[in-house]
Amino acid sequence: MRKRPPRHGAKISNKNIETRPLKNAARSLLDSPLRWWEKLPRAGRGMALVSLGSFGLVLMAALAKYLGERLPPFEILFFRSAVGFVCVLWVFRKDLLEPLRTKRPGAHLFRGIVGAGGNACFFWTITHMMLADSLALQFSRPLWMIPLAMCFLSEVVGFRRAAVACAGFCGILLYARPFTEGFDPNAIVGAFGGLFAALVVVAIKNLQTTESTRVIMFYYAWWNAFFAALPAFFTWITPTGFELALLILIGVMGIGGQALITHGLSMGDATALVPLDYARVVYAAILGYVIFGEVPGLWSFAGMALIIAASLYLVLTERKKRAG
Repeated sequence: MRKRPPRHGAKISNKNIETRPLKNAARSLLDSPLRWWEKLPRAGRGMALVSLGSFGLVLMAALAKYLGERLPPFEILFFRSAVGFVCVLWVFRKDLLEPLRTKRPGAHLFRGIVGAGGNACFFWTITHMMLADSLALQFSRPLWMIPLAMCFLSEVVGFRRAAVACAGFCGILLYARPFTEGFDPNAIVGAFGGLFAALVVVAIKNLQTTESTRVIMFYYAWWNAFFAALPAFFTWITPTGFELALLILIGVMGIGGQALITHGLSMGDATALVPLDYARVVYAAILGYVIFGEVPGLWSFAGMALIIAASLYLVLTERKKRAG
């Protein structure tokens, strides 16, 4: 009696049996982190997201500094903005015309101008200063909010908050050292970056009265890419394939890091989560030392301490005041 050949279906079944342990192992590897994440309290998730987003933004800055050794800062800024704009477009995939129905193009243009100015200052300081110094100067934004709130929002600022802001500005002077031989004009550029960032906050407060967050994000990304395109064109250096990949990664990490921090801050007590964002300066000091061999001097540490302490105090007291 002739033996029947095994059916094709039987072979498939045997293969499924052989690969089933691998599939189960892969599923268990994925399930464990998900279960751990679900068991975390809401505040713990917020802390994890803010910390991850902060580290991602510092890593983005480190990549920008690395590329800045050959590529001009405006070219890096252009890719950062253009990739961000493409990511924002995905939000409007169901209605691409939604942003065009805005009734406040002038306000969006102002927000775009000050936002592009702040980003230009930030990327300039990243490529011309130590990584930790450039991050510390970026956090000077709350200091500028005091005079801006008095001038444009007619807010009454108490003596204590004004004194703390003055102490923070002294930290900027320690960085710049304008009356010594070690004067660094790049610190002034970084301070102006903080001023532009504070103006962005004022512009957003104004826009949020009528515009949705995603429309504000759309015009922010668009104007940043638009304003960076012209100086990038005149200073253009064609990137290599590896550099192009890093430029795209910078754009993705920039918008991803901001999204993680924003979502994380909405998941817990701001007084506990905001200091985690300020840990960017610590991450920057570590990466600056490991990657670029940077060691901040005494003046840098003193300026850093004053700026971070003053800014953090102003941010936390403002949030407590709103909560009260």
